[in-house]
Amino acid sequence: MTSRLNRPMTASRRALLAGLTLSLGVLPLAACGGGSDDEGSATDAQFTKDVSGELGVWGFNNADDVGKARLASAQQQLGSVKITLDETGFDSQKFTTRAASKTLPDVVQMDRQYVATYAAQDLIVPLDQCFSLYGVDPSSYWYPAVVKDVSYKGKVWAAPQFFQPSAVMLNTRVLDQAGLTAADIDTSRPDALVATAKKLTVTQGGNPTRIGFDPVAGGQAPGWLLGFGGQVMDDNGVPTLDNPNNAKALAFLKQLYDAQGGYAKVKSFSDAFDTFGKNNQFVKDQVGAQMDAQWYVNVLSPYTKQLQISATPYKDQQGQPLSISGGTSFVIPAGAKNMNAACAYVVDLTNEASWMAAAEARAATLAGKPGSINTGLFTGSPSVDKTLREKFVKPSGNKGFDETIATFYDVLGSAKSQGSSPAGQAIQSELQNAISAVLLGQKAPEQALADAQGAAKRAYDQFGG
Repeated sequence: MTSRLNRPMTASRRALLAGLTLSLGVLPLAACGGGSDDEGSATDAQFTKDVSGELGVWGFNNADDVGKARLASAQQQLGSVKITLDETGFDSQKFTTRAASKTLPDVVQMDRQYVATYAAQDLIVPLDQCFSLYGVDPSSYWYPAVVKDVSYKGKVWAAPQFFQPSAVMLNTRVLDQAGLTAADIDTSRPDALVATAKKLTVTQGGNPTRIGFDPVAGGQAPGWLLGFGGQVMDDNGVPTLDNPNNAKALAFLKQLYDAQGGYAKVKSFSDAFDTFGKNNQFVKDQVGAQMDAQWYVNVLSPYTKQLQISATPYKDQQGQPLSISGGTSFVIPAGAKNMNAACAYVVDLTNEASWMAAAEARAATLAGKPGSINTGLFTGSPSVDKTLREKFVKPSGNKGFDETIATFYDVLGSAKSQGSSPAGQAIQSELQNAISAVLLGQKAPEQALADAQGAAKRAYDQFGG
């Protein structure tokens, strides 16, 4: 590891980060010693297989059976390396504060939307040479969209893990009662979908007691934009929130919510769902259909006798399946004290051996729960997903659940990345502001997105874009 990685930050970089702290409440940054503007930076990182010593890791808060099995597997592969684990949840302010004081551990787990931001500031190191050292080709080992999430200026800056695709989960009991089928829940036919949602919606006293189609506009926003031919950012990470097709997507979402009682009432109702409990919205027939990520199938699996579900792909306006990649990743901070062990660790955590150990642990857990359904692990790697599905995901005897599981596997191949940007978090924050303003009727889609674009572009420029 070269000493240049620990050089103090120049005055210009400190001024830049100070400005960002004022302008980006979503991702406050402190001035950090991670590189310099003229020579020597985190891109100088080199790795070898000389692995020993101690390793600090920040991540795996509230690890379940899958996480614990992967940790144990990686430790076994690292041999005598002593690992100290900080299991607190990731926090952007804490990350930059610790970077400034040079107290970051050797490996940090974070959402992939943070990666380009820290890469642009030389706070983390690129991992291309690390992957090459261990024979990992990111372009073939992970889904292309997943790799794009953690790429910036031609380099890969993190080891991605998980890809939770989205699809439309169907409450077939509600659909059957209304004489409808999965074919009637078609996101590529906006007008028909609005009519179907209105037919399935039930209100009492002007308030919804059932949402016909819950688009989850906030959490699923990038998918709706791309589905209408829009774009969150371009290939260089420049925000493109004022793309005309984005306005079409938001106009549709407002029309959809208005047909079901209005965004404020729908949001208030859905916020009260017992989402993770036995009285969840599918058990209680509070939705006819809903956009959901794959992990939610696991939440519903204990309640197979109380609900009837299936799923259908989310489709773009050309009728093609679409899913937006998302998930977490492992980065190596620029000031890491044990670069070699950190490199080996992020490779070991995301290789097939660790995922196999995780799948076996999950199968053992489910074996102790009669009637449980193995919904699979969605790792971010197509080869690993295929191996684990073939070995562990078997017909459950519940036709609807099996259809749901199969749908989420089917849409993996249609994954797209919303992009990678040094202002990624600011872009997401401004997009959410625009969505709220439109759905609440405070601004027209074009105006809301123009305002969001202006703020996001300023953030991008401040980040050195």
